[in-house]
Amino acid sequence: MLRYLVGRLPSLLLVLISGSAVAFALPRLAPGDVAVSIAGTDATQAQIDAIRKQLGLDRPLVLQYWDWISGLLHGDLGESQRLQRSVAGLIGDRLDSTLELALMSLLLVILIGLTLGIIGGGQRRRWVRGVLDMTSSLLIAVPSFLFALGLILLFGVYHRWLPASGEVSLLDDPWIGIQYLLMPALVLALAPGAVVGRMLQTEMAKVRGEDFVDLAKAKGVAPHRITRRHVLRNSVGSAVVGVGLQAGNLIAGAVIIEAVFSRNGIGQLAVSSVETRDFSVLQVLILGIVLTAALCQILTEIILAAIDPRVRLGEAA
Repeated sequence: MLRYLVGRLPSLLLVLISGSAVAFALPRLAPGDVAVSIAGTDATQAQIDAIRKQLGLDRPLVLQYWDWISGLLHGDLGESQRLQRSVAGLIGDRLDSTLELALMSLLLVILIGLTLGIIGGGQRRRWVRGVLDMTSSLLIAVPSFLFALGLILLFGVYHRWLPASGEVSLLDDPWIGIQYLLMPALVLALAPGAVVGRMLQTEMAKVRGEDFVDLAKAKGVAPHRITRRHVLRNSVGSAVVGVGLQAGNLIAGAVIIEAVFSRNGIGQLAVSSVETRDFSVLQVLILGIVLTAALCQILTEIILAAIDPRVRLGEAA
């Protein structure tokens, strides 16, 4: 394990360096100027230039990038150019909301993926598999914000079973908090869950054609036992890989879903930072998403090696 983690360090560092360059450049390629946004529409060019100088935006981009990286290496995430607050404080205030949403969504991804995959990969009638394939395709193809609007109209406006927007922390009131969490978490989990289910279904269909499954049938083993002990056990690795790949997407998808459901998480912070051209916050958020996706990939390989003895760490990807 330790040797594997040490071996992954160079690739992780390369990903972070590349990600930091993209995170630094991407917000600056967008139209608009944070100095103009701060100065206001009636500001003179001299006032705008003064703000640019105060924020250090008049310095060469290479020096700005180096200052940012040097700060990160010393644990300083920088300061919001718009709000004049530390980026670490801004993210820390909203991190619990996004973590609650991501963890609940991850649980639903696993539940939806296993349900669709096991039913679709089981020995069911052809029309059942056809319905499941159509359902998975629908969940993957339809944009998540459309599902969000549909659920809000159905459960939040028409039946009033769940709150349509806002949030209550699970730590403050678990029962009320989970009511606010259910719809956004479900919307965020539908497409990734369908992807995981499709991967598991395909792998189960492939394993069913293996010789050891035919041997089990010839010995008279019950079909449900073959599915559970032989087919599913040798197919679940694909579901683990799928969940690991989708985990990073959940953080990125939360940006849209939090805005739709008016949750005050990191997604809302990202949206407001884009609107105000707050580069210092955006670049940290983008780099954080890259780091989360890379760590999820490593964790996926460790879990895959733990549940499947045929997989060795470093050969799973």
